[in-house]
Amino acid sequence: MPASAETRPSPARIWLLAARPRTLPAAIAPVLVGTALAWTQGAIDWLAFAAALLGALFIQVGTNLSNDYSDARRGADTEDRLGPVRVTAGGLVPPSQVLVATYVSFGLAVLCGIYLIAIAGWVLLAIGAASILAGVLYTGGPRPYGYEGLGEIFVFLFFGIVAVTGSYYVQREELPWEAFVLAVPVGLLASAILVVNNVRDLDTDRRAGKRTLAVRLGRERSRALYDVMLLLAYVTVLIPFLAGELSAWLALPAVTIPLALRLRRIVRTHTDGPSLNEALAGTGQLEFLFCVLLAAGLMLS
Repeated sequence: MPASAETRPSPARIWLLAARPRTLPAAIAPVLVGTALAWTQGAIDWLAFAAALLGALFIQVGTNLSNDYSDARRGADTEDRLGPVRVTAGGLVPPSQVLVATYVSFGLAVLCGIYLIAIAGWVLLAIGAASILAGVLYTGGPRPYGYEGLGEIFVFLFFGIVAVTGSYYVQREELPWEAFVLAVPVGLLASAILVVNNVRDLDTDRRAGKRTLAVRLGRERSRALYDVMLLLAYVTVLIPFLAGELSAWLALPAVTIPLALRLRRIVRTHTDGPSLNEALAGTGQLEFLFCVLLAAGLMLS
């Protein structure tokens, strides 16, 4: 339902809502991990780090805006959804303006990518183009993969494997096995964020014909999937240490286990919007803290 003049947020607040700032740590986290792993091999190019970080943020914002626009056009963001208001469906911003903002965000990401291509080669062009395309096609295009239960897989790939290894490649122009292994827990936690989101929206997504993984699996199996993702994140992060390549500082993310257990309990026992919104934000915080601690552990190795 469009906001009334009395309840309408300020323009700055509206665009902040559209950018979905709570999702941005998921863009920052893999860049920190990939760069910290590169740190173990020598000096860091800080301009390249800044360009990779900004590029990831602009891709995330562009993806959020694209999803806002596409979901509204498809009728997926209805009045009874349990999550925060979406600016297009809520009548806060005309669709044409959201679309322009999407182009601007992706354009800024491209500018960051041009610098990275100049210093690290054309591999970065493929990485950037694939990331932008994945962001647009999540809810856009003729057959959005987010509506077919493939969202978690693509999040795992692009917010885990691609983002971590790409951030490492920018610094070293090579891809050791440790980069792929350490990308796994990052991707799992990023995917866990989407699992909570889709568990929360399960009923409204089903009515809208949006066949997310949660709709396909059902609530209980989706909750079990969340549990498995959290568990595997804490297990796989130790593999480079157990293989003798990096130090025991890789266990530093274990500090976040109490938070993970609290979030698991909320997801397991609640179906109401406020509780699952809390779990959604908390899972984003968990990923960010996990990755900051992992980056610190790498830098101490």
